[in-house]
Amino acid sequence: MLLKVLNCFFWIFFWSTSTDAAKYPVVLWHGMGDTCCFPFSLGSITNLLETALNNTYVKSLKIGGNIVTDYESGFFMHPNKQVEYVCQELAKDKKLSEGYNAIGFSQGGQFLRAVAQRCPQPAMKVLISLGGQHQGVFGLPKCPSLKLHTCEYIRRLLNYAAYEEWAQQFSVQATYWHDPFQEHKYKAHSTFLADINNEVFYNGLYVDNLKKLDKFVMVKFLNDTIVQPLESHGVMKLDLQTDENISTTFSGH
Repeated sequence: MLLKVLNCFFWIFFWSTSTDAAKYPVVLWHGMGDTCCFPFSLGSITNLLETALNNTYVKSLKIGGNIVTDYESGFFMHPNKQVEYVCQELAKDKKLSEGYNAIGFSQGGQFLRAVAQRCPQPAMKVLISLGGQHQGVFGLPKCPSLKLHTCEYIRRLLNYAAYEEWAQQFSVQATYWHDPFQEHKYKAHSTFLADINNEVFYNGLYVDNLKKLDKFVMVKFLNDTIVQPLESHGVMKLDLQTDENISTTFSGH
């Protein structure tokens, strides 16, 4: 099963970098509950890319000084701080000075999009988002809120607390909690997603920087039990749909 997933991933990567961008190093950003280097997750992806791309430099992002802080950051370190930290790390890495390709896994997808929008140097060439929540989440992991009453009850509690100041500061997932029934509340209190989606005020630099990408691929996992709704994997609201290099979207398993 793992081999099948890796082969699918590898095909997507090579399709997406079929232009001159294929010659660039690769930056990876893991998702919630993962780290840069677990051998059964991003460690395997790193080895796969290095081997298949003739020892191309692959940088798997580690937030903080060790695996523990990297893991904890996925839950407790505000995305704005993570993005700022990553921008500094990328700028210091001389191997990336000519540009790089980026692959984000789950929430790492929208975090890397924020990097592309906020930090155009060094230049990101291709961005691949695998299951990223670009329009946020409105449900609990492995908890289908529209089918189970208990899940719906818990979801409502989280929905109530997600936009509290303490939740926005100390819960990463709260910063991309998107209640479609309370758009005004979401836009007023979301401290990350609403900003990078240009929903608080229009930031022309975000759009201009994102348009500098050679290609932006968003992959939706049809059998995902974590992200709700699934459509968040491949939805953008930055008026970029007319740009062929941005609007490419895959569905995958």
